[in-house]
Amino acid sequence: MKSKHPLPGPSAVQALYDEADYWHVNTGDQTIHAKRLPGRWRRIKWLAASVWLVYFLGPYLRWEGQQAVLFDIPNRQYHLFAATVLPQDFWMLSLLLLFFAILLAVMTAVAGRVWCGFFCFQTVWTDVFTWIEEWLEGPPSARRKLDQAPLSLHKASIRSVKHGLWLLIGFLTGFSFVAWFTDAPTLWQTFFLGEANGAAYATVALFTVGTYVLGGFLREQTCFWLCPYARIQGVMLDRSTVVPTYDRDRGEPRGRVQRGEHVGNRTTGDCVDCNQCVAVCPTGVDIRHGQQEGCITCALCIDACNQIMAKVGRPGGLIRYASLDELEGRPTKPLHLRARVWVYSAILALALAGIFYGLTSLAPLELKVLHERAPLYVLLSDGSIQNKYTLKLLNKMPEGLVVTLSVSGHKGLTLVGADKPVVAESGGVTPAMVFVRIPRRALEGEQQPLVFHAEARRASGEVVRAERETIFIGPPQSR
Repeated sequence: MKSKHPLPGPSAVQALYDEADYWHVNTGDQTIHAKRLPGRWRRIKWLAASVWLVYFLGPYLRWEGQQAVLFDIPNRQYHLFAATVLPQDFWMLSLLLLFFAILLAVMTAVAGRVWCGFFCFQTVWTDVFTWIEEWLEGPPSARRKLDQAPLSLHKASIRSVKHGLWLLIGFLTGFSFVAWFTDAPTLWQTFFLGEANGAAYATVALFTVGTYVLGGFLREQTCFWLCPYARIQGVMLDRSTVVPTYDRDRGEPRGRVQRGEHVGNRTTGDCVDCNQCVAVCPTGVDIRHGQQEGCITCALCIDACNQIMAKVGRPGGLIRYASLDELEGRPTKPLHLRARVWVYSAILALALAGIFYGLTSLAPLELKVLHERAPLYVLLSDGSIQNKYTLKLLNKMPEGLVVTLSVSGHKGLTLVGADKPVVAESGGVTPAMVFVRIPRRALEGEQQPLVFHAEARRASGEVVRAERETIFIGPPQSR
């Protein structure tokens, strides 16, 4: 089939136009039953997917008697092992989001939609769902036959088990999500007794239905029509991006293997037109027609093609990870010489440095000092100058603290209003009003530096301290 938009002269661009004539996107009119084959990239795919075990098992990790990672939204506290992050420290979340956004851009620029093919939860859940489907219903041909078969007791029993397992996975997905926001062991006790928060039931229900529908029915349609990343990733690639690619120069023209064939007598390319690359594709695209919207770069077609090449005695790599420059014989730049990689890496490093600094500088107790502005000072009847301060204590510890306040900076000062310790509630800001008095004759200038100190002892015996510098203001000095 010829291109409807011919370009003058042979070129790579002309080849892309020719390939586009063969592009096909499944719009949901048929169910794709992808063939599952073992291979190197299948193993890598499972290893990458195992990262999601952290999502299911993470809420049960304990640290110092409590959940190691807990996003306690009602109390506005976020516990990350020994660190407690409060809303005041949420600038680190912005850096974390920036880090993952740039990391996704780096991955796309270097290796295309590798996130989609190996790590995306939609891809992983769909892969697990289809694995269950094959385990119960058999290979693709048997599944297509069962789809077309009339309803029977055998079909109903198999489908009931399959959909039951799908719903169970959806439930565990939703339940694990909620477990990150409340104590996981307690959730198991309250959820099934009807004592959990209503938001927990609603969230689990939404995740159960969403996972069941997206992973069990929509599958690749989610990648085609619902995922925004699938729409923008095309502009993030360049000629140096490596993606699963079919080597047209080596593979064309296609032809079946003939008996007694000798290499010197062949009139066809290495592609034997077995269609195994299409059979294993979870989105149903034919990689031999070039990069397409449906390709999620999962590399399963590479496994399938290499196995066929080994069987017919031809070298592997007919489909391989390669860039457009490599296929056209152009010189390729290594990663460390690409300007884009350097820029992305610098942003990643800065974001990580900011997050590391924020986590290592988190103080369990913070003290802020606000000086009274109206009036700046008061002249007392005994000749002393008095300044008024509002101290704000931010307790980031999981328990309340009894805080003792003191001030230093002048030998003749008197602290009023701090005779009794201040009880600072966990995760909250506790204000305290104090006064500092200094005899006028003892002032050394209009402004005197002071340092307020806060000290508390935890139940474990650990002493936490905080301090904040401020100034003491007096009347103008006579000359």
